[in-house]
Formats: sequence, C-alpha cells, structure tokens
Amino acid sequence: MLLALHLVVTLIFIVLGIVFMNGKGAFLIAGYNTASNAEKQKINEKKLCKFMGKLMFVLAGCWLVIASSEIFRMMWILWVGLCLFLVVCIGGIIYANTGNRFKR
Repeated sequence: MLLALHLVVTLIFIVLGIVFMNGKGAFLIAGYNTASNAEKQKINEKKLCKFMGKLMFVLAGCWLVIASSEIFRMMWILWVGLCLFLVVCIGGIIYANTGNRFKR
C-alpha cells in the first residue's frame, strides 16, 4: 500500500516534469504565478519551465530512492532519499534565484 503511494508521488513528479519540459505550466511555479505582469515580462518563461522540468525529474529519482526503502525494508535508504530530496530542493532554489539565469 505504501509502495503504491510512493509510486503515485513519483508519477506526479514525472508528469510535472513532462509538462514543464514542454514549456507549459508556468502558472504552477510559486513566485512566478504571483509576480506582476511587468515582472513576468522580465523572465524567460521557457527557460524557467525547462529548468523546473529537469528539477522535477531529479526529484522523481530521489523519490524512487525513498520508494526503494519500502521494497528493501531498510530505513537508512529512506533517510538517504530524504536527504537527497532536501539537498536537491535547496540546491534548485539557490540555483534558480542566483545569477539572473532566467532574465530576458
């Protein structure tokens, strides 16, 4: 039962990754969807979506590590997966918000 839930979460990340890689779904990105139209004009939406798509695929991989802890019944795999997930999230936030990578 728990493994099925993990696989559903992984599937959600994969679907979001596909949506973002196609340059769609910018309204799902926190911060971008609440920005004013003037601020949105300064952002390269396609580039931001591509990055978010890649991030979603990496997060899906991290969640598969978490799911594998359920298969092998080893708690340390869960902690490794959670740490990976956290590091990827924080790294993605730092990467996206530094260096003006998505400015037009």
